[in-house]
Amino acid sequence: MTDEIMQPDAAGSATGDGTDRRGFLKTTGLAALGAHLGMNIPFAGNLMALAQGMSEEDIMAGKDGLILMNDRPLNAETPAHLLDADVTPYEHFFVRNNGLVPDTALDQNAEGWTLTIDGEVDTPLELSIDDLRERFEVVTRRLVVECGGNGRAFFQPGASGNQWTTGAVGCADWTGVRLSDVLNAAGVKDSAVYTAHYGNDPHLSGDPDKNPISRGVPIEKALTEDGLIAWEMNGEPIPAIHGFPLRVIIPGYPGSASQKYLNRIWIRDQVHDGAKMTGYSYRLPAYPVAPGTEVPEEDMVIMTDMPVKSLITFPQTGSETPAGAPTEVRGHAWAGSGDIASVDVSIDFGQTWIPASLDPPKNRFAWQRFRADVTLPEAGYYEVWARATDMAGVAQPPVVPGWNPRGYGNNMQHRIAMIAT
Repeated sequence: MTDEIMQPDAAGSATGDGTDRRGFLKTTGLAALGAHLGMNIPFAGNLMALAQGMSEEDIMAGKDGLILMNDRPLNAETPAHLLDADVTPYEHFFVRNNGLVPDTALDQNAEGWTLTIDGEVDTPLELSIDDLRERFEVVTRRLVVECGGNGRAFFQPGASGNQWTTGAVGCADWTGVRLSDVLNAAGVKDSAVYTAHYGNDPHLSGDPDKNPISRGVPIEKALTEDGLIAWEMNGEPIPAIHGFPLRVIIPGYPGSASQKYLNRIWIRDQVHDGAKMTGYSYRLPAYPVAPGTEVPEEDMVIMTDMPVKSLITFPQTGSETPAGAPTEVRGHAWAGSGDIASVDVSIDFGQTWIPASLDPPKNRFAWQRFRADVTLPEAGYYEVWARATDMAGVAQPPVVPGWNPRGYGNNMQHRIAMIAT
């Protein structure tokens, strides 16, 4: 009987009876498996992680055209031309995980789910999703979520981590309640300094005592009207890979602050020191440093507002167009500080610039559509560059800005190749 359990069948079963490994472990549990074998399982956490990890193809079902960056944890970016829609659909929304996708998300099972608000509050709360719907105003907002390391691949010398180019970003319609409304209902104390976000996603090691990530934001940011506790993405329950059943959305900040699988917000009387809040994680040098500098940990500061940015989404890089005829170039622009003031494009390597038309945002922290007609004067190779400027007059640089050890915050001007024929 022991051999039957341990040997997979042709369908990949660990039980010999057609049950997949993840399903078997979920229904029996490791304790029952150990009892059945009559012995301990020293690397039990790894077995659970392996069982969960087997379903990666299922987890990515429906995604289209994404580039896999890492399979453990699962991360994938979107080519720029697939981000042309005003609202990024599920199939083209990038994937950024720190741990494993929990079974509750894979099964789309929110039964009994609660969100705890505790710590430096007058009235700790334990809220079901129905409580959130019934007690607070439900709102839908179009918000950009962008990985803090988007653009890391262009740093020299290189930085460790997923080598994102331009596609670790998306702008979806998120439905939920204002984070500030929930925190105000709990009564935030004067002693509150920072939020601490927690989810139920398992650590890669399978160790239940470890969190794959637990970040937070200054209480002043959390109490603005912009943040959400969301349960829908583009009018549907949040997909498993994007945080079902709840996630917090903190617009303008690195996507790591927008915790998935949210089940607790702890209000702290100090800067949060959870997983990936300390050391070099999502931190920048406090002063300019030369590329390759070893920066002391104590000189690293937490990344907050994401920099102003733009992305050309049409035409696809490498496209051909007739020389002497106008061609539309379009894309999106956004900024962690809020709205965009202007976008310009160049066809001569930044020597001259053409103003683009700029649509107003759907709401604050949504990306904005830009369009410009360009005419490539003669046959040959061209690059089209885009430069966004925020409301404070800060524009994208032509080169990678401010080298840092982990490759965060690259907002260099995006460019595509075009061939005039």
